[in-house]
Amino acid sequence: MARLDRTDARILRALCEFPRATGVQLAGLVGMARNTVQTRLGRWDAEELLGPFDRRVEPRDLGFPLRAYIAVVVDQHRLEEVVESLDDIPEVLEAVGISGIADLQLLVVAADADDLYRIAGYVLGVPGVERTTVSVVMHEAIPYRTLPLIDRLAGTRSRDPESVRPHESTPDSS
Repeated sequence: MARLDRTDARILRALCEFPRATGVQLAGLVGMARNTVQTRLGRWDAEELLGPFDRRVEPRDLGFPLRAYIAVVVDQHRLEEVVESLDDIPEVLEAVGISGIADLQLLVVAADADDLYRIAGYVLGVPGVERTTVSVVMHEAIPYRTLPLIDRLAGTRSRDPESVRPHESTPDSS
């Protein structure tokens, strides 16, 4: 169940466009009472609905322009121990449990190919890691985004993917 409603989405949309706006400014942008906006912002803080600020910092600006995904096969009896060890590697930005051939998918960053080799070696050396596969990110085709979802919830997006259908071909009548 969604924890945000259409009103929240309208405020979020304005906040995405004007991230430094005050509550009063946001209220003006969305045409709502200041108290309504302040109450919503307070609830978001209390319920930790907005992610941490560090997600907005680009690793490339910190000297880590290379990104890669590492698929990790783990001894299931040591999964928790493996995750704790991976958490100690600063270049591991994210680790998610997945279905399929691997058990974990890591997003890692590196300064260059040699640095990636070093990081991949650390991951492979974690007790309980059985096998890894490294895939280097060559190009970011669609950057991480939530704005289209916010727009959909706010009712401001003009094109809904469910309404987009491939053109139906009609048989040639000749």
